[in-house]
Amino acid sequence: METRPEPPGVVVLYNASDGLVKGEPRDLLAERGVIQCAEAVSDALGAAGYQVAQVPIHLDVELALVSYPPTEWMVFNLGEGLAGRLFEEPRIVWALEAMGYCYTGSEGTAIARSVHKARAKALLAQAGVPTPPWWLLRHPDEVDALFDDLPFPLIVKPVAEDASIGVGGGAVVRDVLTLRDRVAYVVACYRQAALAEVFIAGREFNVSLWGSPPQLLPLAEIDFSAFDDPYARIVSFAAKWEEESFEYHHTPVVCPAATGEGCARRIADAAHRAWSAIGCRGYARVDMRLDDGDVPLVLEVNCNPDLSPEAGFHQAARVAGYSYEHMVVNIVEVARRQYDDCDRFGFGGRRAGYPGHDGQSGYLHARGAELRRGNLECVSGSG
Repeated sequence: METRPEPPGVVVLYNASDGLVKGEPRDLLAERGVIQCAEAVSDALGAAGYQVAQVPIHLDVELALVSYPPTEWMVFNLGEGLAGRLFEEPRIVWALEAMGYCYTGSEGTAIARSVHKARAKALLAQAGVPTPPWWLLRHPDEVDALFDDLPFPLIVKPVAEDASIGVGGGAVVRDVLTLRDRVAYVVACYRQAALAEVFIAGREFNVSLWGSPPQLLPLAEIDFSAFDDPYARIVSFAAKWEEESFEYHHTPVVCPAATGEGCARRIADAAHRAWSAIGCRGYARVDMRLDDGDVPLVLEVNCNPDLSPEAGFHQAARVAGYSYEHMVVNIVEVARRQYDDCDRFGFGGRRAGYPGHDGQSGYLHARGAELRRGNLECVSGSG
């Protein structure tokens, strides 16, 4: 009988920024939240018996990991980049892939898709996943050309941020003038285009999924009952990060959410299809709202959502019967299984050979993927 190998060392990788290249100074709260999450994950892994190294990224991921070879360490990836730079999160994962690490969470391409909200919504639409109508605006003057087509109210967000960065009290707009102002704010402050999306005033759900194939954790709903104004019912930056704010204390998560069987089934179906459309892996969260007909409209897909003990993903896992430690270990084990299935070497030291070869050489494509001789001839130029 094959003996299961001891758990590898786990690097808990996270970003540590002292300043930002764009955005508001308060946005650093989200960056610092990652550090607290890294501490909680490290403690959980240590309690579970793993050898753990908590490794911040100060300059580059390549430099951060120089003392932790991929043959001896896997990565619990909490990296989101440095100083608020655009698309650092997928670049970190692409670097991990190139260096040969087993790592938790989604691949770089999926993260890049999800971070760019307009591209994500286009992919959702192509896959038949309902999402609110949207427009991409690079300058406030572009609003005038769309005036006749805009069904207010709209919610305006930076096109390539997460963690509710850039989503404040003025994010929901009800006329052209305030839309122009908000677009100008996003473009100037966040140095990127603004996504203007039809605001859906219905119930908001966070749907957490994990594993392979993905399994749904209990549905969670944001309770906005403390807000009389329906257009103030958003998960703003303050609601997520500013602990002294009214929004932070009055947007609790209710899990499990109360839904009818048909509604729950439609939400689950939309979440699974959104996962597939983006190409998520490991764990993810799909945010959606219900329209007037209780049809779920997907707002965003978060490939590697916040795993802090108080965050929604852990709340859903806890309702499903997982302690925080158990949740963290499960995410590691999912990553290890996927690495063993798809990479040349697993942590058990097993070598995977293409059955058409003599067994002396491995392969880098997923097990079961067919590789024909003609394909190799075309690549080499002899075809």
